[in-house]
Amino acid sequence: MSFFQWAERPAQVLQQGGVIGPEERLPWPQTAAMGVQHVIAMFGATVLAPILMGFDPNLAILMSGIGTMLFFLITGGKVPSYLGSSFAFIGVVIAATAYAGKGPNANIGVALGGIIACGALYTLIGAIVQAVGTGWIERFMPPVVTGAVVAVIGLNLAGIPVKNMAAGNFDAWMQAVTFVCVALVAVFAGGMVQRLLILVGLLLASLVYAVLTNGLGLGKPVDLSGIAAAAWVGAPAFAAPVFSAPALLLIAPVAIILVAENLGHIKAVTAMTGRNLDAYMGRAFIGDGIATMVSGAAGGTGVTTYAENIGVMAATKIYSTAVFVVAAAIAIVLGFSPKFGAVIQAIPLPVMGGVSIVVFGLIAAAGAKIWVDNRVDFSDNRNLIVAAVTLVLGTGDFTLKFGGFALGGIGTATFGAILLNALLSRGGRRAAPAPAPTGAPLTPTAEPPRATARTTPR
Repeated sequence: MSFFQWAERPAQVLQQGGVIGPEERLPWPQTAAMGVQHVIAMFGATVLAPILMGFDPNLAILMSGIGTMLFFLITGGKVPSYLGSSFAFIGVVIAATAYAGKGPNANIGVALGGIIACGALYTLIGAIVQAVGTGWIERFMPPVVTGAVVAVIGLNLAGIPVKNMAAGNFDAWMQAVTFVCVALVAVFAGGMVQRLLILVGLLLASLVYAVLTNGLGLGKPVDLSGIAAAAWVGAPAFAAPVFSAPALLLIAPVAIILVAENLGHIKAVTAMTGRNLDAYMGRAFIGDGIATMVSGAAGGTGVTTYAENIGVMAATKIYSTAVFVVAAAIAIVLGFSPKFGAVIQAIPLPVMGGVSIVVFGLIAAAGAKIWVDNRVDFSDNRNLIVAAVTLVLGTGDFTLKFGGFALGGIGTATFGAILLNALLSRGGRRAAPAPAPTGAPLTPTAEPPRATARTTPR
């Protein structure tokens, strides 16, 4: 497949439950609709991260689109992924800039220098992977590890909608209404409506919320005043980097977390698409690293491949990279439209929370799918312990601090899984297989072949 050329699949494929691969696309109207859904899926987190760090949200949207387009070009259009604001930078950016948490970050330049350094380190790691290959990744990250890491990415994020996006009982009920709306669309709708389950479910839930609040006086009403006041076209707040040694040393190591996130995302997409993407892993790291440097140079946040969009792919079974080109183009245009930012920010927070519950849950389920597809043997105590410890470290957000640098739940879970698996694989007795149920044939005692994340291409 050359750039911007995809094999078109007829719209009837959707009604038959077919899968759209990375090198394929739907007719352009349906592709555009899917692109809008991916923009909606990434928007909440991509906007929230810069707000927490005192960055300009509209600039973050713009740079997410530019970063995604760069990623597409560097990976040769083979890896379906969207790049959005990374939450891994929040703690170190706040520490480096002493941000008080209100309004624009007065020391944003110092943070931008560190973000550029992080992107440079990330790019260097990608170049090494591209030159040496991914064999060492297969050895250190077998399916039991990758499945646990992917599941942890979704589980670690679960606390965001559950704890931070429902201010009271009414909001919690609206979250439930939202994920029920998404579930009803997913199960009972058909064709393109079913494939747009996240977007359609969000719109239905927003309508219900407006009726209950603006109409019946329950909860916080939908406020549309910001939409009317916002301009249609306007430039975001660009900023220049400042290179400070302490900030560089504090922020640059985040590259390790980005590698772990990107690796887990690629493994998840590999499991879902049935295509081995290991050959593009180095390019994916380079693409993400360069996108982070470009974003930091303009005043934006560091970026990473987005789990939210992987969750949408898992639900829709549409993995076409054309969708992400459309989503990136939309984000670039909308980055210069304050009015669009106001529209998205007018979506009720509980509704966004309900959608997030669905999306994060789909990510966790994708991790379990890696175990199932690769027939990971949990009668082996080594596999059992690695998976158990990893899930709790990530879900509980177990954090380790090294001076001014903190390694949060996803990072500790990822590297903990790799190190624990390597340690336990050096020896030890394999547990005897569990007794078979009465009347069932005994399971073989011979060790099954080592499974990999590779599946038969469709």
